[in-house]
Amino acid sequence: MDSTDLADLIDDLTAKAREASSGRAARTIRGGHEHALRETVIALRAGHELAEHESPHEATLQVLRGRVRLIAGDDAWDGASGDHLTVPPERHSLAALEDAVVLLTVSNRVP
Repeated sequence: MDSTDLADLIDDLTAKAREASSGRAARTIRGGHEHALRETVIALRAGHELAEHESPHEATLQVLRGRVRLIAGDDAWDGASGDHLTVPPERHSLAALEDAVVLLTVSNRVP
């Protein structure tokens, strides 16, 4: 059985994001392309973002720390620690309104 200490991982990735010129750091904690499910913890420094991109499969986003804004077309969603969202199946971006860490869960299978 695999286990991940999320508290330690959140602290580690937050520190790495603060040092990175991109303002972000990430680690996949479960799965990958060869699995049906992939879970990735992503840290973003305040004012940085994941630029607009596609998500070809079902995905959810859980805010573990801080505040973020998910933008998809004309729609925007502000999330804070403890919030959970189903990522819309269209081009979207994610911005950190303050230092933030999210858990992105993606299905690698088409329904």
